[in-house]
Amino acid sequence: MSEETAQVAAAIAGELRLMDPEVRASRELAGELLDPEFVEVGASGRRFAYEQLLAELPDKPGASKDGPRYEPSGMTGVVLAPGLVQVTFEARLGDLRSRHSSLWRRRDERSGWRMYHHHATVVPPGVE
Repeated sequence: MSEETAQVAAAIAGELRLMDPEVRASRELAGELLDPEFVEVGASGRRFAYEQLLAELPDKPGASKDGPRYEPSGMTGVVLAPGLVQVTFEARLGDLRSRHSSLWRRRDERSGWRMYHHHATVVPPGVE
């Protein structure tokens, strides 16, 4: 496995972990995957910083074992620079379809790969 392939695989693995209800419901587990400088522009258009997202994530959709779960598709990644990977995909959560783009970075071996930026856009019904 090439270094670039390994970097993309690590970022995708982190992305998938963040969709796990157990991780979403846990401030500690989610905090291990988010960069301290994290920023998100959610599908709602709201902007979230690290602390705000960690506080609200357990109450967001996809955080309950009994509720709907994220179903990702078409997940791909590309290395933009050493230690920086962009992941893009589409996801379904119940009847909601959305497109996502995230940046994952690794500052050092100790901190590992963490999501630095995330953007989601709702896909209206009937749009391909």
